[in-house]
Amino acid sequence: MMRTQGVPALLTSHPINILYACGARNMTVFSLMGPFRMVLIFADGPAILYEFAGCEHLAEGLSGVDEVRVAPGVTALSGPGYLASARRFADEIAALCRVHGEGSELAVEGFDPTVTDALRAARLHLSDATEIFSKARRIKTPVEIATMREAVRRVEAAAADLEAAIAPGVSEVEVWATFHRHLIATEGEYVSTRLFQSGPRTFPYFQEAGARLMQQGDLVCFDTDALGWQGYAVDFSRSFLCGDVQASAVQRDLYTRAHEQLQTNAALLAPGISYEQFARAAWPVPAENRGWGYYCLAHGLGLCGEYPYVPHAFAGHEYDFPGGFEPGMVICVESYIGAEAAAQGVKLEDQFLITETGAERMTNYPFCKRLLS
Repeated sequence: MMRTQGVPALLTSHPINILYACGARNMTVFSLMGPFRMVLIFADGPAILYEFAGCEHLAEGLSGVDEVRVAPGVTALSGPGYLASARRFADEIAALCRVHGEGSELAVEGFDPTVTDALRAARLHLSDATEIFSKARRIKTPVEIATMREAVRRVEAAAADLEAAIAPGVSEVEVWATFHRHLIATEGEYVSTRLFQSGPRTFPYFQEAGARLMQQGDLVCFDTDALGWQGYAVDFSRSFLCGDVQASAVQRDLYTRAHEQLQTNAALLAPGISYEQFARAAWPVPAENRGWGYYCLAHGLGLCGEYPYVPHAFAGHEYDFPGGFEPGMVICVESYIGAEAAAQGVKLEDQFLITETGAERMTNYPFCKRLLS
């Protein structure tokens, strides 16, 4: 992709893109707080990993890493001297670009202005590295697909633990923790959101797990948002019914609508279908639910949620989102149906692989039979 886009050199501090580019994983969550690790990659080699001090040995045996150096302290969090450190680092990068790249061209992401200013002062011409990763990560390789299948298997088992823990009188965070425990115990990475809520907290959506004690008859919404095995994401959503009770007519109606939205839109997935065709043909959300729906119809998935985030289409409005589905893309189809009058909502979502002939459902966690009309 770097060659295709005419990018001779790339520098990133994003821990997910470091993993994608060269296979080096270390302190992922900590590394999201700032540029404490980075990798410099040249289109024709080498790949130089700047690793956190004392962790250089972790890259031993990685075929995607040609050299390991100690990462400099180039953020204010590193304390006094970070400005001078940033200038030295920029001079070092510029010298490497002259040797291995094409002189002054460098794509960059994940650095404070202190570093980008220093890189420009070192006579480097900067462009955006994020676009390169976005395009490269869009199509999954066979190895990635196999890894994602195994990640799904492990995360679905963790979701079963969570579902079994749902009971009246138990707090949301207690139940959510059972999912996290199973994920970590089976070599998962982390959960990127706390999207687990019950009862009146299911509306509106995006309320995170809290101390509320679940009650008999509550709707319970859950979104995995899990960075699973070998760092690959698994993203599906389910809604459950708390306690040994029958669902109300309102709850069944909300669930039926969400299920229909998910299944209808999933059936539209196919290679060669443009995002606009998909959006224009999508399930029409009823007027009373429309103001509370999910912000996008579907999104890509790989090492995290990623491009494309396919927007809704609205009659009479131009659809300014070019592109379409291609074989090798992994796509999550989203559904949320909420009702203001009932102060409840249902969240469903599944993960699909776009194939040469259609779409394969990758997540097969069962739906709640008590909520399906």
